[in-house]
Amino acid sequence: MDKDRIEGKMDEVKGKVKEKVGEMTGNRKTQAEGMADQVKGKVQNTFGKMKDEVRAENELDREEQIEKRRDDVA
Repeated sequence: MDKDRIEGKMDEVKGKVKEKVGEMTGNRKTQAEGMADQVKGKVQNTFGKMKDEVRAENELDREEQIEKRRDDVA
């Protein structure tokens, strides 16, 4: 799992907590910061997922190339 996915999830959770605290205390600034943290976390998490997918695709390509070379040699 990519580091960005972990950090993104942490920001999402932090944002949810901050938003709820803002709601409970009537502090709109804290509530808005929490919502912003959640968006930031979702973006970072999505970026991490994309990086994971690219890595997986590259690994699959490498495995296919190795298999093709084995077939060519045999």
